[in-house]
Amino acid sequence: PLEDNAMRIVGGIWAGRRLTSPGRRVRPTREAVRAALMDTLGDHLAGARVLDLFAGTGALGIEALSRGAASADFVEHGAEALHALKANVAARKLRPLRRGQPPSAADKAARIFKRDALPFVARLPAGAYDLAFLDPPYGSRKLDRVLTTWQATPFAPLLCVEHALDHAVPAGGRRLDFEACAVTVYGL
Repeated sequence: PLEDNAMRIVGGIWAGRRLTSPGRRVRPTREAVRAALMDTLGDHLAGARVLDLFAGTGALGIEALSRGAASADFVEHGAEALHALKANVAARKLRPLRRGQPPSAADKAARIFKRDALPFVARLPAGAYDLAFLDPPYGSRKLDRVLTTWQATPFAPLLCVEHALDHAVPAGGRRLDFEACAVTVYGL
């Protein structure tokens, strides 16, 4: 049995494997939310280049890799979260993806960027990724700022935004409501 705060990968090649959690100050995406989101994304995951912003433990990007994505870039700057993220990437034996190197279908690849997500996305060209996950701290305006950047320069055709139930996000996405949060998917 898993401990109360233990997390695991829900589906794909690493289903059931544990994820290291950084502690109570980081709010990882719940398993039920990840499962529903990945099921919604379905075939869009196959071979995808994924961006996981405000990555925390990396649960969203690792779940996408487990279900067929080819590569994931994780952007996180919190020390506790980075420690857990590095452990989770290392446990999957993901190889580093060098700049300009295309991901391999046979080998999963990952990069970790110790950076603030806002300036990171500001530098991205349109279409830099196939799919992006956005899960900033609830109550911060960082979500709105990244959405504004994405609307001006869509760095991924699919954008999945986890947010508080009462956080107003722009229309045009498919919203999935859960007990404690919502996920809005743009581009489906």
